Amino acid sequence: MARKIGLYGIIGYFLYGLFFYWYLFHFTNTSLPFEYQGTVADPATFLNGRELMLSEEYSKIRNLLFFLSTPFEWLFYLFIMLLGLSTLFKGWSEQSSKYKFVQTSIYVAWLSLFAFIATTPLSYISYKLSKQYNISTQSFGGWMKDELIDFWVNFGMMVLIVCVLYWLINKSAKKWWLYAWLLTIPFSLFLMFVQPVVIDPLYNDFYPLKNKVLETKILDLADKANIPAEHVFEVDMAEKTNALNAYVTGIGSNSRIVLWDTTLNKLDDDEILFIMAHEMAHYVEKHIYIGIAGYLLMSLIGLYLTYKIMEWVISRYGSALKISSVKDIRSLPLFLMIISMLLFLSSPISNAVSRYQETRADSYAVEMTKDAEAGISTFQELTRAGLSQVNPPFLVKVFRYGHPTMLERITLLEDYQIEHRDD
Repeated sequence: MARKIGLYGIIGYFLYGLFFYWYLFHFTNTSLPFEYQGTVADPATFLNGRELMLSEEYSKIRNLLFFLSTPFEWLFYLFIMLLGLSTLFKGWSEQSSKYKFVQTSIYVAWLSLFAFIATTPLSYISYKLSKQYNISTQSFGGWMKDELIDFWVNFGMMVLIVCVLYWLINKSAKKWWLYAWLLTIPFSLFLMFVQPVVIDPLYNDFYPLKNKVLETKILDLADKANIPAEHVFEVDMAEKTNALNAYVTGIGSNSRIVLWDTTLNKLDDDEILFIMAHEMAHYVEKHIYIGIAGYLLMSLIGLYLTYKIMEWVISRYGSALKISSVKDIRSLPLFLMIISMLLFLSSPISNAVSRYQETRADSYAVEMTKDAEAGISTFQELTRAGLSQVNPPFLVKVFRYGHPTMLERITLLEDYQIEHRDD
């Protein structure tokens, strides 16, 4: 049975990869519909021939890597169970200590290490791709440093989560999913609160915006929107990427408005103010809190489904997967695999909600600044800097895009220009 499951897993992953290769490289047509050709949304009007070619090449390969990486994670967890590695990790952990917390930590350490080794080649390919197309400016040492920080941050959180999770499972085999969900509420809020001041600085240096004239303009804009902001932060990203970004992060007193220095270097003040107005819209329309509520709802459904699926899988395939019960720490790879699958399958819903919020934020920004031209030039520069497709394939948009496509974003602003031409 174990061999059959493993064979089906490999064949399924191979066919899945072939489908997306065919879909991305031979089936889809990313050219613009006739009615948009020659407009400001047409990349041929603001990208040169080489940039057009590179954006298509880069986007196709990057999208293929995205669609291959998540199911590869599922395959990894499947073989951790089928090959008995999960049993081996459990044995090593029990031999190392008599304390349950230490045993769990050691098990998680081995699982995390093997996952890191298995997924690093795909991560490296993605890094080399972005380097080849001049998106990434990061040295190999810098990239490896970030990967190791990721590993230790994820390991620390994983140990805490797994210890609590399996304590709940052992205490209540039928309701652990509900108790786990109740704990995700304060834990998620805590993470959002500490991320800007504890986690993010591990990767980059943050400091108050140096351009005080621009900061005054941004804070004036925030004041118009009744946003209690006192400082704008910039982050040193030029050593890592040529891409542009700005965002609002955190909640409560730890909320921050952050600009990448690449954005400051490549956009003028009007374009930056448009981006800031867009980010402020998320605060004004309470998108952060709506997002938290949506995440908690999806988490509740996801944990319940995980509970039901784990019970079914173990009852039917437990011997092949070498899992005796849900309480067994060896079921952790199954738990992680199911969670990953549910996140992937639910991403079209979360992305659709996010795209709606981002469209609202674009509309708010142009209404607030009355500067559609700055918005259009901003999105054109974002396309150029990130070598993005203006009109991506349908499945790419559905599974990858938390923002509207550049075609949709630029067209919205162009429509605003036409409607207010005589204002």
